[in-house]
Formats: sequence, structure tokens, C-alpha cells
Amino acid sequence: MPTPTSASKPADGIGQLIGTIAALREHCPWMGALTHESLVEYLIEEAYEVVDSIEAGRGGDAPSFDDELRGELGDVLLQVVLHARLAEERGSFDFDAVARGINAKMIRRNGHVFKADGSLQESFPASVEEIIIKWDAAKRAEKPERRDPFEGIPPHLPALAAAQKSLDRAARAGLDADGVSPAAAVGLSAVPGSEDELGELLLAIVAGARERGLDAERALRKAVRTFQGGQSRPT
Repeated sequence: MPTPTSASKPADGIGQLIGTIAALREHCPWMGALTHESLVEYLIEEAYEVVDSIEAGRGGDAPSFDDELRGELGDVLLQVVLHARLAEERGSFDFDAVARGINAKMIRRNGHVFKADGSLQESFPASVEEIIIKWDAAKRAEKPERRDPFEGIPPHLPALAAAQKSLDRAARAGLDADGVSPAAAVGLSAVPGSEDELGELLLAIVAGARERGLDAERALRKAVRTFQGGQSRPT
């Protein structure tokens, strides 16, 4: 029997979703058969659908965009709740532990905003550069054994995203990106004759975009969508 307090206060959105997923895992054969491994493709797909929603919604109708984005974010949240439920079923952790963990991490890594107990600092940094320095220092303190600045970059990132993140990591680590010159791509009109040369050219283009504050991955996605939209379809 629920207590009067719980009966008079409906579960919040997260609580309702967690209860729904628990019931589905128990009573729906398809949901019950899901594993962390089988969910990977859906997690990737839903994340990219959020990206597509954001980029396609620029300059469009605001209510329509908000409805679309809310729905896509819900699909991503579903993946998080599902993975947490699978872990809870094997006695490892639950959704609350996930939320508490990321909250603690944000407090720990943002010492320029929070004190160790989670309360706000008396003053805050004035520059993004200072924030980045403090953030990087907090990350190093968490894993002092890490010496490679590129460790932790997901190996399955899209190639251009991985290149840009690697260049960022190198710059923040004070490394000299030998052989990567943004100027190398200027004036080249022909496609290189080998994949190795093409890879070097693409890396140089990413470096040039980064220097100008441009997002190469987003630019390429937009160009692909424009190309696709401009192609004639068979009747």
C-alpha cells in the first residue's frame, strides 16, 4: 500500500519513465531481450537525430523546432534509462547513481563555479581561458596516470570530429603539431593521388578551419545535405 504522501504526490517525469521501463523489461519480450551491446546502434542513431534536429531547425518555426528537439532528447534519455536499468537488474548501479555521479563530476570539474561541497564560489573567473585551465587541471587530478593528451578520445568518433578534437588536445597540451600546416591546403585544386596524401590534406583543412573558429564536421554535414537536396530524383 502506498503511503498517503506518495499517493498524493505523483511521480516526476524521470520517476514515471523509470517505472515504465522497469515494467517493459519485465513484461515485454522484445524489451526484455535488450542488452548493452544490442542498444549501441540505437544510442548512436538517436544522438545523431538530435544533431540533425538542431541543425535542420535553424531559422525555422520555433515551436515546431522545440517540439522536435524535445522528442529527440527524450529518445536519447530513453537510451540512458535503459542502460541504467540493465545495470540495476544485475545489481551494479541504477539511474539515480548515474545522475549523482555526473552531478558530482560537474561540481568537481568546475571549481571556478562551485566549492567542494557544491555551494557557489564567492567570485567567478572572467575569461574562458581561465576556465579551460581550471577544467584541464581538474581532469588531470582525477586521472594523474594519464600522460597521453589524446587518451580518452573515443576511437569511433567520425574522422573529422576526431581530427579536430586531436588538434584541440594538442594545442591545449602545448604540443607543436608537426607537419600540420593550415596553409598547406591553400591553392591546391587537384585531389591527391593517394589516401595518405588525402588524409594529410584533410587534416590541414581541419587545422585551417579550427584557426578560423569554424566547425569542419558541421560544415561537411551541411554540404552533404545541400548536395543531396540538389540532386534530381528519378520520377
